[in-house]
Amino acid sequence: MDGGGAYGGGKAGAPFDPIAFVQRPQVILRAACLLFAIIVFGCISNKGYIMEGETEVCLYNGDTNACNYGVGIGVLAFLASIGFLAGEYLFEQMSSVKTRKHYVLLDLGFSGFWAFLYFVGFCYLTNAWNKSKQPPNDYGVNNVQGAIAFCFFSIFTWAGCAWFAYQRFKQGTDAAFAPSYEADPVGGAGYTSYPDATDAAYQEPPFAQQQQQQPRMGDFQAPAY
Repeated sequence: MDGGGAYGGGKAGAPFDPIAFVQRPQVILRAACLLFAIIVFGCISNKGYIMEGETEVCLYNGDTNACNYGVGIGVLAFLASIGFLAGEYLFEQMSSVKTRKHYVLLDLGFSGFWAFLYFVGFCYLTNAWNKSKQPPNDYGVNNVQGAIAFCFFSIFTWAGCAWFAYQRFKQGTDAAFAPSYEADPVGGAGYTSYPDATDAAYQEPPFAQQQQQQPRMGDFQAPAY
């Protein structure tokens, strides 16, 4: 089945335009998700732990699960962003409407779920950091706070991706249920009679007309002798 124009995409097999691709809102948001994910797991991995003796202690109130959660959602978001960027590139080449539908539903579900996970992570890390003691010499403070801030920003980028995926899905369903006929812009025309029929009034037969046009003969009179 041809997927040309389905789910907000162009026709399959159209030439690739890199400028138009980079300017897509979905691609811009995916790039932002990718960048924010790198910042989140990079900040925590780099200076999210402090050495106390021979043990690494998480700066988020010593809660190792908090650091692991931030790194985990960041790494998975990084990999997912790369995958969805590749999907955006291949979306125009998908000739099957079902394939486009499955991609849009995957995008919608994953993006919405990851926005929720980032919201949980933001609340979790913020609460743990508020209960933490100030590290010696403010070690890793900027990294810890930066991870929290970009968790907050990631909520909106992933939610935006989910919203655009919903708009695509809505366009696809609207196109599927659209009528296949074209409406008459003038309105329905009335019933037309047979082409050879005329609206002329009824006319008398020609013989009756000829009889009326013939002069009447006078009354017969007997000859006088």
